[in-house]
Amino acid sequence: MNYFSTRDKSQSFKFKEIFLRGLAPGGGLFLPSEIKRYNKSELNNLSKLSYSELATEIIYNFCSGDISKQELKSLIDKAYKNFEKKNVVDVKKIGNINLLELYYGPTLAFKDIAMQVIGNMYDHLKVAKEKPVNILVATSGDTGSAAIASLNNRENINLFVLHPHNKISKVQRKIMTTIGESNIYNLAVEGTFDDCQKIVKNLFNDDDFREKINMSGVNSINWARIICQIVYYFFTFFQLKKDELSFSVPTGNFGDIYAGYIAKKMGLPINKLIVATNENDILQRVINTGEYKPDKVTPSLSPSMDIQVSSNFERLLFYALNENDQKVDLLMKNLKDKGLFKLEINELEEIKKDFEAVKVSDEETLSIIKDVYEKNKFLIDPHTATAFGAINKVEEINEVVALGTAHPYKFFETMKKATGENIEPPVQIKKYLDKDEKFDIIENNISKIKEYIHTKIK
Repeated sequence: MNYFSTRDKSQSFKFKEIFLRGLAPGGGLFLPSEIKRYNKSELNNLSKLSYSELATEIIYNFCSGDISKQELKSLIDKAYKNFEKKNVVDVKKIGNINLLELYYGPTLAFKDIAMQVIGNMYDHLKVAKEKPVNILVATSGDTGSAAIASLNNRENINLFVLHPHNKISKVQRKIMTTIGESNIYNLAVEGTFDDCQKIVKNLFNDDDFREKINMSGVNSINWARIICQIVYYFFTFFQLKKDELSFSVPTGNFGDIYAGYIAKKMGLPINKLIVATNENDILQRVINTGEYKPDKVTPSLSPSMDIQVSSNFERLLFYALNENDQKVDLLMKNLKDKGLFKLEINELEEIKKDFEAVKVSDEETLSIIKDVYEKNKFLIDPHTATAFGAINKVEEINEVVALGTAHPYKFFETMKKATGENIEPPVQIKKYLDKDEKFDIIENNISKIKEYIHTKIK
């Protein structure tokens, strides 16, 4: 399997190369040269598999040549052996909505599902065998803790996690800053998630710095994250046994819902992918108007979605623009130089074939959490609540699945505000709640962060 850049189709890379790099040369994102499409008979065969077996079959399409199928199965089995659910995820009915629960891993968020596999891939591909690998990741709340849980104490690997200072929930921060050992460094950046993400991207584009520290990344721009997330769209479809499904996805950086788009390209009968956003509605605006113009980040009750630059949207652009890499490059330059780009009508219509987009306010989020609790005695976190809210706002779409992306305890203050109830901490994190936190507050300055990293890896 070969890969190219969204901004330059002439490039060619193997899976191991794109796994380590994360970001393509020139700032583009990696895409596979081919996408396997399953027919009905093949889908029927896949439906008989356990979650881990299904993950092996689907992920292997994208890493063959670098990992054998048997080796892949082994590292996937290892990744999921300690998840609370035998089949990793759970599908249940809450009122009239199908809920896909994705938070049964070690840090109580959907990010664990990909990150646990990725940690084992780093070991298997021996990327840190000859010299240390320094991994940089920006997080809006959950990616950081999932990365730490996955890469903790890995030999010859250091992990630097950048999170926006005082802009994630206290529990999100507490998990992230207490579970790490000596190879983990938490940086609380005085800025927004977009600032953190911009710094990480700029460092990846700094060839001298990247090569000097042997840098790698595990943000959702890393294709390995996407391919692990494709799996639960297939698994849900097989569990519900419907002719066709739509999915409502709480979306910030566009990676999780983009995985659903690839699942559809692989032949899964998906009708619509519903983008559920909060007040930071860049994706709702571009899908409904064609204008991609980031605004200032507004702090919300669903902090993991407090993003105005949705990086993975570039991958969708590539296909919406009829695989025109030069036009993708031009639009991304317009975004950098002019602060926006605009899609043509035919390009926007291409996106609308697969996507709907809805904004859900904080006030609506609280109301949804309260309503679901009162009617069903069931708690959903604020991000999942936006997925419920989006379903209620979209008309004429039947058989929709809402993605439950995080355990409600991670946002216990919001949950109490909405329901009046206190939530007991899950067993996975009880032991961390009284531990001292370990993080450094740092200026929103790329030079300061470079300096910080250099001092830690000497």
